[in-house]
Amino acid sequence: MTTTGGTGVQPDLEKTVSRRSHSNVPPQELLANEADTELLAKLGYKQELRRNFTMLEVFGIAFSIMGLLPSIASTLAFSIPAGPAGMVWGWFLASMFIFVVGVAMADLGSAMPTSGGLYWWTHYFASPKTRNALSFLVGYSNSLGLIGGLCSIDYGFALMFCSVIVIARDGNWTPSNGVVYAVFLCCVLLHGVLASTLSKVMGKLQTVFVAMNIILIVATIIALPVGKHLSSERNDAHYIFAQTENLTTWPTGWAFMLSWLSPIWTIGAFDSCVHMSEEAANAAKAVPYGIMMSIGCCWFLGFIIMIVIAACINPDLESVLGSSFGQPMAQIYYDAIGKSGTLGLMSLLFIVQFVMGLSILVAASRQTWAFSRDGALPFSAAILGLLCLIAPAAAAALFSLAVAGNNLAWGLPIFCRVVWGQHKFVPGPFYTGDRFSKPIAWVAIIFLVFGIVLAMFPDGGPNPTPQSMNYTAVINMAVWGGAMLYYFVDARKWFTGPKITIDVEGLTEEQQAALAAEGLDLGLGEGIAPGGGLTERGVEGNKTVSAPLLSTAI
Repeated sequence: MTTTGGTGVQPDLEKTVSRRSHSNVPPQELLANEADTELLAKLGYKQELRRNFTMLEVFGIAFSIMGLLPSIASTLAFSIPAGPAGMVWGWFLASMFIFVVGVAMADLGSAMPTSGGLYWWTHYFASPKTRNALSFLVGYSNSLGLIGGLCSIDYGFALMFCSVIVIARDGNWTPSNGVVYAVFLCCVLLHGVLASTLSKVMGKLQTVFVAMNIILIVATIIALPVGKHLSSERNDAHYIFAQTENLTTWPTGWAFMLSWLSPIWTIGAFDSCVHMSEEAANAAKAVPYGIMMSIGCCWFLGFIIMIVIAACINPDLESVLGSSFGQPMAQIYYDAIGKSGTLGLMSLLFIVQFVMGLSILVAASRQTWAFSRDGALPFSAAILGLLCLIAPAAAAALFSLAVAGNNLAWGLPIFCRVVWGQHKFVPGPFYTGDRFSKPIAWVAIIFLVFGIVLAMFPDGGPNPTPQSMNYTAVINMAVWGGAMLYYFVDARKWFTGPKITIDVEGLTEEQQAALAAEGLDLGLGEGIAPGGGLTERGVEGNKTVSAPLLSTAI
């Protein structure tokens, strides 16, 4: 019998006991609260949050954060320069790859549904030498992505709010950068207050938010073509599906790729389903299906919206981008349905944008609660929002830094699973199968890396000025580099990954053997850290153990 490291433990013992923790066969239904609590305990945590969210409500919070039409409106500056074909086909192709990423995450979310999923999975699947550092990096990167997402949503809200005033004044007022920031700051602070006071009904509100999104989408899909038909001719099918443009100084092909930033940013909140895991009933199914339903809906509905916009947009795309209203979508509405209709739809648009920000703050608070128990997110967002004061191009970095931060946080746990931790992976109720799971994961990883690179490019062209510079590279590299510097200088001394406290004396011999296989010292009176290190947190036989390790031991 082959042994490992002189411990007498078979190489596949870890997987064996992990499978026993999942009852060998992935559970078909986890309907009772007791079942959810038991599964969470196997991941190393006790149930601390009420499971108020159904599968539909888990889908609802992701779909609400995506806020399909407001998000498209906020990011038209990325897609319009590539022309109508870039808008339509860029959306379709990018959404297809995003769905692949969602399926790869759904595999993990079904197997291990916990609020800190991304950094938890990274720590669980990574090698013993890299797990702490990578988990630390993912936690910070995901926090940056969520803060960037909140900032970009609230910045979009500020622009839409101001554009309504501009339309009402017939273009005779132009908001300064300071005014935009003041509206942004008020929005962030109000989100913080509402997220704190409405937590008990937030799950139910998601149904209302989804309904608001659908109403706005239907109203736009009907109003634009009808209004455009009455005022002038709509664009033909060749223009919609085959007409390319290049309003940047990049090559035409790269301008088309930059149009992908619109769907990449828009459909960038599906990990919120993971962060709501510990508040979801039947989380092992609600999380994966919430992820795929939200992406799938945005893929399909967004494709239709882009076709409608391309059919109704003024062919003079530069005039749309340079609209005096400050928002291309406001100009598109105005050209089709006039001032009164535009005021109505733009007002509904910024209201839906506002509830998007509220929803992402809820998801972000769960992630920061799981990672650091720190509730200072709104004020961090307020500081990052100072980019609004530099220039519109600098403020646009709020959108792309959310993309880069999230892509790294999504890609690393998937990478760690296929490179180091495949032997540990035990499927949940949703699983793509042994044949397809790894290829799907690799496609997801490649696309996420590409998305990070794409987000770093100035959208106007090479040789940017300080006003047109994409500051994503500066901010993200500062956060990633700063997190790693902080880890190696100080945090490595105390950060040992997700932790729980267990009584080592209560473990069975098999459970102790699984922990010993990881090189852990099970002696009494001392804490246990991942990878064999010791902490000073153990008290009276209670051991501080990495939560991921516990899932393999129980």
